[in-house]
Amino acid sequence: MLIRSGTEVLTEQGFTASGIDGILKRVGVPKGSFYYYFASKEAFGRAIMEHYGAYFANKLDRHLLDTQQPPLRRIEAFVADAKAGMARHDFRRGCLVGNLGQEAVGLPDGYRQWLQETLDDWQKKLARCLEEARAAGELAQAADCDRLAEAFWIGWEGAVMRARLERSARPLDVFITTFLEGLPR
Repeated sequence: MLIRSGTEVLTEQGFTASGIDGILKRVGVPKGSFYYYFASKEAFGRAIMEHYGAYFANKLDRHLLDTQQPPLRRIEAFVADAKAGMARHDFRRGCLVGNLGQEAVGLPDGYRQWLQETLDDWQKKLARCLEEARAAGELAQAADCDRLAEAFWIGWEGAVMRARLERSARPLDVFITTFLEGLPR
């Protein structure tokens, strides 16, 4: 329950602006109990990052490995799912990785490495899906799937940030349409 509440708060506010007291109040946990489980806010943040990383990797796998769909359709399905999730929370919540990435300079040691490793993992998952698209003839044989996957995540995180700013799915729609239209065919 603490991890879930912490995830909600960090996807809304980021790490620096999030206070332990507010999270504890939301779930009715005394501060002493918190420190029984976590040595510090930094340790709590790491637990949240691990939780979110596993959750999001499963979400990506559910869509990108769905062989019932053509590869590029899988990417669209991921975006549709993420868009629905943001809308369900009135665009208050973003991506934990994107939120923390924007705070990178002030984060505890080790957080930046986790963020980079997480983005690298997501890029590899997407690159494999794009390689399947290339093999299926949905992309040109010369398509650089690794570079396209990196460009996707760079653009996606910006689209998520903009969707939160506008409280609208429009930036997500613009991003996925432009990304797919720009793929080498």
